[in-house]
Amino acid sequence: MTEVVTNTAPPLPDESAAAAAGAALASGVRIRTLTELADLAAVSRLFEAIWRPAPGNPLVTTELLRAMVSAGNYVAGAFDGTELLGACFAFFGEPAKGGLHSHIAGVAAAGHGRGIGFALKLHQRAWALRQGVAVISWTFDPLVRRNAHFNLTKLAARPAHYLPDFYGPMQDGINGTGDTDRLMVAWDLASPAVRAAAAGRPDRVDAAALRAGGAVAALAAGPDGGPVPGPADAPVVLVAIPPDIEALRRADPGRGRAWRVAVREVLGGLLAGGAAVTGFDRAGWYVLTKEPS
Repeated sequence: MTEVVTNTAPPLPDESAAAAAGAALASGVRIRTLTELADLAAVSRLFEAIWRPAPGNPLVTTELLRAMVSAGNYVAGAFDGTELLGACFAFFGEPAKGGLHSHIAGVAAAGHGRGIGFALKLHQRAWALRQGVAVISWTFDPLVRRNAHFNLTKLAARPAHYLPDFYGPMQDGINGTGDTDRLMVAWDLASPAVRAAAAGRPDRVDAAALRAGGAVAALAAGPDGGPVPGPADAPVVLVAIPPDIEALRRADPGRGRAWRVAVREVLGGLLAGGAAVTGFDRAGWYVLTKEPS
């Protein structure tokens, strides 16, 4: 699950710590790393409440978190007073603790809309830079529009791989029972794009303007809300995803599966062919650029 990276980026502890502190202040929380059993148990309960996994299928146990932090890995929580509203868990990987993989992060419903997720990620960034880590990787479901916008625009992470059915059946309240395709992203912590995003100045893309300039829609939504493939024969290509895949899975599982297959074929195929995701329009479009042949 961990990207192979090297420690080539210069540490930016002062800048990253200031950005993290500012984001926490703006969201009204205090973020700290966690080591005590009571705190780790609260993190486990928070994740259970957010993902609602099937009985006997816990996301992370208190014991696992305890072992991870004792080995020097990252668990942090966002608190409003004594209430835990968000948490993030990451662990080191190859080469020789040079990479950090952020396995799970979540915010309780009571904390939505406050920027707590952003504050948690900036805290994680500052912590990782202090360890000499240049890149953090994580996965997300490419069909979830709000996560694509958060990861690719607000944080300026960039997809590295499309991973079909990465986790296998998860059977929880968010992923349902279908395939668990994921995009693996790499967050280059000291890059100009990430530094600008951390300072609240993310680079935004406009799919409508790109289409007016010659970009083509390799996947769009049809009149019935289902996926409609199109051409991919331009230097800039757009790939659509539905507005709310979680609601669609509940209301129309067949159409939800159709989107999964279409995005796997089109977005996954473009990435496998050498195209790069360069941004995400909040209106629901991945923007990809292709190297000239």
